[in-house]
Amino acid sequence: MNRLLASLSALPLLVGSVQALAQESEADVRARETEQQMTDDERFSLLISVLGTVEGGALPPDPRVAHLENPSAGWTPGIPRLGIPDLQSSDASMGVTNPGYRPDDEGATAFPASIVVGASFNPELAREGGVAIAREARIRGFNIMLAGGMNLARDVRNGRNFEYYGEDPLLSAVLASEQVNGIQSQQVVSTLKHYTLNANETNRHWLDAIIDPAEHRESDLLAFQIAIERSEPGAIMTGYNKINGEYAGGNRHLLNEVLKGAWGYRGYVMSDWGATPEWQFALHGLDQESGAQADKFLWGSEPFTEPLRQAHAQGKLPKERLSDMVRRILRSAYAVGIDKWGPAPTVDTAKHDEIALDIARQGIVLLKNEAALPLATDEPLKIAVVGGHAQQGVISGTGSGAVAPVGGFVSVTEIGGAGLMGKHRKLFLFQPSPVDELRKAFPSAQIDFDPGYTPAEAALTARRADVVIAFGIRVEGEGFDLPDLSLPWGQDAVIDAVAAANPNTIVVLQTGNPVSMPWRDKVRAIVQAWYPGQAGSRAIAEVLAGKVNPSGRTPITWPMSLADTPRPTLAGLGTPWGTPITIRYDEGAEVGYRWYAKKDVKPLYAFGHGLSYTRFSYDDLKISAGAAAGAKADVPAGGETVTASFTVTNTGDREGADVPQLYLTAAPNEKRMRLLGFERVVLKPGESRQLTFTVDPRLLARFDGKANQWRIAEGAYRIALGKSAGDLLLTESTKLEGGLFGK
Repeated sequence: MNRLLASLSALPLLVGSVQALAQESEADVRARETEQQMTDDERFSLLISVLGTVEGGALPPDPRVAHLENPSAGWTPGIPRLGIPDLQSSDASMGVTNPGYRPDDEGATAFPASIVVGASFNPELAREGGVAIAREARIRGFNIMLAGGMNLARDVRNGRNFEYYGEDPLLSAVLASEQVNGIQSQQVVSTLKHYTLNANETNRHWLDAIIDPAEHRESDLLAFQIAIERSEPGAIMTGYNKINGEYAGGNRHLLNEVLKGAWGYRGYVMSDWGATPEWQFALHGLDQESGAQADKFLWGSEPFTEPLRQAHAQGKLPKERLSDMVRRILRSAYAVGIDKWGPAPTVDTAKHDEIALDIARQGIVLLKNEAALPLATDEPLKIAVVGGHAQQGVISGTGSGAVAPVGGFVSVTEIGGAGLMGKHRKLFLFQPSPVDELRKAFPSAQIDFDPGYTPAEAALTARRADVVIAFGIRVEGEGFDLPDLSLPWGQDAVIDAVAAANPNTIVVLQTGNPVSMPWRDKVRAIVQAWYPGQAGSRAIAEVLAGKVNPSGRTPITWPMSLADTPRPTLAGLGTPWGTPITIRYDEGAEVGYRWYAKKDVKPLYAFGHGLSYTRFSYDDLKISAGAAAGAKADVPAGGETVTASFTVTNTGDREGADVPQLYLTAAPNEKRMRLLGFERVVLKPGESRQLTFTVDPRLLARFDGKANQWRIAEGAYRIALGKSAGDLLLTESTKLEGGLFGK
C-alpha cells in the first residue's frame, strides 16, 4: 500500500482535535486527563482485543486469555490503577452469542434476525431488543456489544442480509440507531457495523467494492451518518472489504476525512476480526485491532502488537496519534458509563421472550393471500404440515450472529463449506416446533406432518387434507453468498407437487432473503417469516390463526428474476476461498427499490409490501416546503425540506397496524425515488389518525463531490404517499429554491 508521511497522515486528526476542544464533554475531559497519566505500555494494551479460545477452533489457544473465566469475542485488559475496566465484547445483533467461548453458559434469548426488525418498520422494537440484549450482556460481564449491523442489502444473494435491516438508508439508520440507543442506555457500548459496503460475503477479505464516492455518500454512508447522529455509538466497526482500492479498516478518506472529519465522530474505530493486515491502518484512522489472533492466522502477524510499537519507537506513529487512539476508546467508555457499573441488572427471561415474540409477530410479512388466511380455529379441519423440519423447530441464520437459546438448540446439523466460516455453517433449530404450536392454535383440527422427503410422498399427504401448510427453509449465513434464489434440498419441487395435489396450499418461508418461488401462482397464500427467533413458531401459528393481524413489510425488494437486479451474475461466485475479486456497485445510490424505479422494472414484491387482514385508506395529503431548522433530532439544520401531513383510516372490520410510507418520486430534471418517512400505526376498525412527516433534507438532495456538501436543486419535487414503493396512492408537488448545505 502507498505510505504517506506519518506527519501528513495525522494532520486531519490533529486539526479535528483542535476544533473539538471547544466542544469537549465531560467524557472528553476525563479521557484526556486519564490518557495523560498512562504509560506507553498501558496505551498500547488498549489498542488490541484478543479472541477467546474456542475448543476445536481454527485458532490455537492463546495464553493471554487462558486466565479468563468468562471469555468472549474480544478481551482487552483494563488498567485498575486508573479505574479502567477490562473491555469484553460479544457479537450481539440478535442476542448475546456464544460460538464455543463459554461451554457452561446456559444460553441467551435468541431474538429474531435483524431483517425481522427491519420488516416491522418499528423503531420501538429495535430499542426494546437492544435494552434486553444489553441486560443479558451485563450479567455476563460484557460491556461492548458488536451490534448495530446495518449494511444495505445491495444484493439479494448476500448471505448476511438477515443480520441487517434492509435496503433503504433511512429505514436502516432509524432502526440501527434505536438498537444502539437501547444497548447504551444500559451502560454497554454498542458498535455500528460494518463501515462500509460489506455487501457481499464471497471472498470478503479480498473483495474490492467499487462505487462512485458521491453516490456512496447518498446511500450506505448516509445510513451510517444518520444513525451516528441519532445514537452516538461508542464504536464503529469497519468491514473486511476494500472500498475503491483501500481496505475499509485503513481507508483514509472514509475514516479520517468523512467519519472523523466531516461528521465529527468522537468515538473509536475498531476492525472486524481478521481485517487488519498492517499497522499503517492506525495512521489511516483505525483505533483498535480486534481479535488479534485472527489477523495472525490470515495475514501472518498481529500488526498492532509489536509492529505498532516499533513504528512508534521509530517516529512513524506520532505520539499525538497514539494519544488520540487511546482517548477515543476511553471517551466511549466514559460517555456510556461502563466504568460506573453497579450490581448486575435483573434479567426477566420471560419478558425478553415476549419481546422476541413481539418482534416476530410484527416482522412476519403476508406476501400473498387469496382468501386463504386466516384459517378458522373452531372447525375440524384436516391440516397437512409439510417440510421445513416443522416437527422440530424454526431455523436460524448462521455465523457469528447465531444465538444459542436457553436450554440449547433442539437440533444442530452440520452443513459445512469452504473457507474460514465453513465449519460454522449449520442448520440450527429452535424449539418449540411449528407443528406443536399449530396444534395449540387449532385445537379442533387434525394435523398430520409430512417431512417433504420426496414430492410424491408429500403429495399423498396433501391430497387427504383440507388445507396444506408447506414450510420452505434456507440456511444463509456469514462467509457465503447464494448462487441463486431457489430453496435447497429439492423443496421447490416438493411445494410444487403439494400445490398440484391440493390447491388450498399455504407456504411459510424461513429465509434471510427473497426466494424465486416457481410455485407462486399455484398456492393461495405466502407468509414470509424470515428467521423468527426462539418464539417464532408461536408467532407463525398466531398469524395463520388470525390471533395476530400481520403487519410486516418487505425491507428488501423481491425481484422477478436475478436478471432484473444490478448484477445478474455475482462476481467471484464459485471462486476458491482467498481469490481477490472486484464488485462494481454501478447502481451507486440507486439501491433496491430505487433501482427498479429508475429502470422502470416491476418487481415480484415491492419494497414496503405487506398484506393485512383489514384495510386502510389515506386522505388529505398536504405538502409544505421550508427551511430545515434542525429543531428535531431527526432533521439536521440547513437546507430546505418538506413536511407532509395526511390521514390514515382503518376501513376494515378488525384492528390492525399499517405502515404508511412517504416517497420522493421525482426531482428537477430527473426521476428519482427515495423513502422520505414511515410510521407504524395501530388502528381499531373505523379509527383515523393524522400523521405528519418532516423530511431529512439530505433525502431530497444530491451530494456535490466538488463542493463536498449536499445540494438541493431548484425546481419542482413530486412527493407520493403509499402502501409500498410499488403502490403509491396520493401525489403532490412542491417547489424548492435550492442550494448547498451540510457535509
